[in-house]
Amino acid sequence: MAVAAARENLLAPVAAAAAQGREFVWTDADFTRVRALIYQRAGISLHEGKHAMVYSRLSRRLRDTGHTSFQEYLGWLESADGAAGAEWQEFVNALTTNLTAFFREQHHFEILAQHLGTRPSGTPWSVWCNAASTGEEPYSIVMTALETLGPNAAFKLSASDIDSKVLAHAAQGIYRLDALKGLSPERQQKFFMRGKQSNAGLVRVKPELRRFIDFLSVNLIRDDWPFRDPFDVVFCRNVMIYFDAPTQRRVLERIHRVMKPGGMLFVGHAENFSESRDLFTLRGKTVYERR
Repeated sequence: MAVAAARENLLAPVAAAAAQGREFVWTDADFTRVRALIYQRAGISLHEGKHAMVYSRLSRRLRDTGHTSFQEYLGWLESADGAAGAEWQEFVNALTTNLTAFFREQHHFEILAQHLGTRPSGTPWSVWCNAASTGEEPYSIVMTALETLGPNAAFKLSASDIDSKVLAHAAQGIYRLDALKGLSPERQQKFFMRGKQSNAGLVRVKPELRRFIDFLSVNLIRDDWPFRDPFDVVFCRNVMIYFDAPTQRRVLERIHRVMKPGGMLFVGHAENFSESRDLFTLRGKTVYERR
């Protein structure tokens, strides 16, 4: 009887999932729990319309960790075993979105070039890109800087992300050739090396581009930002859309503190910080100046 009962308990999640037409049981309570955990860990505010996305992405984590239900997986994640390992990072990685491209929102780079040209030659510049993703954005920033200031520019870019996997990709600087389709032949030749033989169809950023960037992991809602000196420019594009209003305000206040007065803040096309006029002044389409 005990064996039969144990077998029934083991198969219960499978049967319940089958009744839902899914691999794993997925309930409103599971979704609510995930929302609370990702908000606590990364400040990301998931709205109700993300049920299917969350199920799809976290189902992979259940498979990889050998759990048979979300209730079991989330309980393990919150336990000492889960927290002590690398699974928290995998959990965050699974629920972050990384859509990017070289020179996305072209007008930002035109404004950046104009801004970089406002100081005497040789003036040092410090820039932070805080949603580096797979690297297209920070490399676009450095290309703009080198084209404006020259190859020996006094320029340093800190490129950060909360997602460890995309950050590793960015640091490698390897892309499919078709990722460069929006770049001129001159830029492709100047800043990238084409792969040969088994690496045909791939490109890699040249060392003279890569050397201007420090890649590092930063969680925007934590208090351990590693920066000592203030920035002249910050790119914070398509980040705030994942935060609720109180979290947005806290992050903006902290960004304000790590920027120089008059510094430029570039944000995503769907982001509006009109409620933070005491911190930043709108200077153009999705471009703000630090007060």
